[in-house]
Amino acid sequence: MNFKQLSTFLLVADMQSLSRAAITSDTAQSLISRQIALLETEWGRRLFDRTGRGMALTDFGRRMYPEVRRLLDQVRQLDAAASEAAGVLTGTVHVGVLPSLSRQLLPMLLADVREKAPALRLHVTEGFSGSLDEQLASGRLDMIVVNRYGTSALRGEDVLGKVETFLIGKAGRKELSAKTFPFRALTGIPLVLPAVPNGLRTTLDVLSRRHDVKLDIVMEVDTATAMKDVAASGHAFTLLPITAVAQEVKAGVLDACCVKSPSIRRTIALSLTRQRPLSEGARLVASRVRLLALGLLSEL
Repeated sequence: MNFKQLSTFLLVADMQSLSRAAITSDTAQSLISRQIALLETEWGRRLFDRTGRGMALTDFGRRMYPEVRRLLDQVRQLDAAASEAAGVLTGTVHVGVLPSLSRQLLPMLLADVREKAPALRLHVTEGFSGSLDEQLASGRLDMIVVNRYGTSALRGEDVLGKVETFLIGKAGRKELSAKTFPFRALTGIPLVLPAVPNGLRTTLDVLSRRHDVKLDIVMEVDTATAMKDVAASGHAFTLLPITAVAQEVKAGVLDACCVKSPSIRRTIALSLTRQRPLSEGARLVASRVRLLALGLLSEL
């Protein structure tokens, strides 16, 4: 049993798949499988049931998961404490960011952190809010920047700003010729949207019932890039904040029209892990994310 085997166990448990764990860790799937097999041999019990849908924790695996998580968190905290005592901020800070903000926020964050703590490493996960929430709750991320629909963030979160939702489509489409787009006019518009569960989808379901709008969702995707690519093809439209498409709109690839009556307002919030105390490095990164995001969103 070693640190690598324990880390691999947590990753496979979180990904529920050997292949996804291999992609995430940039490691051959055969090596991932071998690490799990060695750990199972060491402990004399199976940690996973291999199914057609992936890797499911056995009862023994579920019992060991929180213990392994606690142990590895303690090791990382010990390493961070030793570095901080020496006056150097080192280690890896795990940050989750929305696709709609990553293109603008991440280059600024990297430059800022390298200037203030060059030995600190950032590990960034891009994803929709639901996925990031799950990873924060499981302890895989130190902090996340997420959407909250409505006028407020969750308890304990820092509000970074508020943004409107836009109907996005191929440049030149007549549907996007006005400055605003009434929510009721979404009836019959072909849409490509994130798959459920998703905060935007939940909000759209509520609003469509309230305003008697029948949404035509022709495709579900798991990335904002796919949403933009399909919209740029002209075969469908999507719904995103302007921060997600600013470069494409400027380049004349996409057009954007603000959805109104009602608007679909997103609160952008910073949420920190409650699974463990933040290291000094993570606290520094959180303060810089907060400052940079506030400045970025205030310009909209």
